[in-house]
Amino acid sequence: MATVDRSLVANLPLFAGFSADELTEILHEARSLRIAKNRNVFAEGEDAHSFFVLLHGHVRASKTTPAGEQVVVRYVAPGETFGVAPAIGLKRYPATATAVDDSVALAWPSATWPRLVSRFPALATNTLQTIGSRLQETHTRVVEMSTQQVEQRVAHALLRLAKQAGHKVEHGVEIGFPISRQDIAQMTGTTLHTVSRILSGWEQRGLIESGRQRIVVREPHKLLVLAEESPGGPPNRP
Repeated sequence: MATVDRSLVANLPLFAGFSADELTEILHEARSLRIAKNRNVFAEGEDAHSFFVLLHGHVRASKTTPAGEQVVVRYVAPGETFGVAPAIGLKRYPATATAVDDSVALAWPSATWPRLVSRFPALATNTLQTIGSRLQETHTRVVEMSTQQVEQRVAHALLRLAKQAGHKVEHGVEIGFPISRQDIAQMTGTTLHTVSRILSGWEQRGLIESGRQRIVVREPHKLLVLAEESPGGPPNRP
């Protein structure tokens, strides 16, 4: 097995505080994995055979409801861990992970997790901090789904994505991976028709630009004001 260059991961949150020799030991059992756009890294319900660190690209985590509808849970950005089912006592993956662009990840066999965290307790601590921040993000989204109008939820979703994976372009901040209106609908608990109507209205007002799986937030501050304003009536949740 080829040795993974530790310089690729030395500054990632998961490996904070480790020496060069410790990193070399941790990476000894990792393998590099290339995932083509639109391919699954793993599927919901599949045996949790590996855990991962994303080095390049973006990965969408989604769940399927009993009615067969897709719900986008979150997007994984470079430097983040995912598929860490062993860390939370799960034997199967709780969601499907799909590459939204050509991606590269490091993968460790799940069987190595108990030994690695026994040898390097900070690995467990760093992982749990990541899981905790994601849980807090989930709580925020639950509150949004329960109390906010759909326009506010869509605005919050775009702002989160721009913060997580945005890069500056001439006319604003472009979300740095392909994302469709259907993806946004699945993130915000609404319909494709509603998201299309909202985004078209925002385009006319100059708040965003959108094309085929491409969104540029032109006026982040105005979008934030819209996201945070208090609606006068009951939540509108199509």
